[in-house]
Amino acid sequence: MDPTTTQASYDRLASAYAQQLGDELDHKPLERQLLASFAHENPGQLGDVGCGPGHITAYLHAQGNDVVGVDLSPAMIAQARQTHPTLTFRQADMRHLPFADGTLSGIVAFYSLIHIPPTEIPAVLHELRRTLQVGGQLLVGFHRGSETRHVESMWDIPVSLDFHFFTTAAMQTWLTQANFTILNVTEREPYPEVEVQTPRTYILAQKPAHSSV
Repeated sequence: MDPTTTQASYDRLASAYAQQLGDELDHKPLERQLLASFAHENPGQLGDVGCGPGHITAYLHAQGNDVVGVDLSPAMIAQARQTHPTLTFRQADMRHLPFADGTLSGIVAFYSLIHIPPTEIPAVLHELRRTLQVGGQLLVGFHRGSETRHVESMWDIPVSLDFHFFTTAAMQTWLTQANFTILNVTEREPYPEVEVQTPRTYILAQKPAHSSV
């Protein structure tokens, strides 16, 4: 799907998204644990890629890290800045991040790769890796499966969004092909009454010490 269509959909969703999901970490203990551990293991500037209204950016910052949130949607960035005025947010496409090579100590990409078609995932992972410092880590989260769900309404707001599900094995393969080292894989079933009822995977990977790019 054309990224401008995804951007326009999230521009329309920004306010409702913040209202509905801005406190989602309160109900997700595994995610809080993964993010806190990630922040501790990666001191320095972190990138929250696909930050939405900024709640994960804020959580990482609360762990003591310098964090910049990045999102495709200008309205999401405006919402994030309004909600978290002391934090840093930048509007950008994750296919072309506004960071020099080796800038970030770590990157979190929770449910942002899901809007990238599978054929484009390898290129996006290379772009994420480009911006990481040697030894820097990447934490990705996604819906586990092999389907693509097209959604035309969220919270009664018209949208046009494709949600791509990935198998754990496929994502591990893409990460390895992008010259990441897999450090940890966590799978879980959905939290009842908290979220869309889909199984989830989180993969922690690292740009290896021998890497030059």
